[in-house]
Amino acid sequence: QVQLVESGGGLVQPGGSLRLSCVVSGTIFTDVNLGWYRQTPGNQRELVATITRGGSPNYADFAKGRFTISRDNGQNTTYLQMNRLKPEDTGVYVCNAEKLIISYWGQGTQVTVSS
Repeated sequence: QVQLVESGGGLVQPGGSLRLSCVVSGTIFTDVNLGWYRQTPGNQRELVATITRGGSPNYADFAKGRFTISRDNGQNTTYLQMNRLKPEDTGVYVCNAEKLIISYWGQGTQVTVSS
């Protein structure tokens, strides 16, 4: 059974940083592509960033230059480093693992950007 557990969310002031982590278990980590999505108030879930099995990243336009996705295959973990956070980045950030045509999701971690 594939499980994803996120951590690292919290309250941060505008301009601050957070690093989210997602530990994946129940599958061979190097077999999965990984991603971070977010659900912001009043909006549908949207892609933030993805990283392939080979380590190639891709970012939503709003994330480019501020967010960095990475993966540590030895720790079965993917990270999302978020810098220069804005109030509009507030939302629930959810980790995704995709293997072949099956997607697995974590429960999410709340990020609140407010002064």
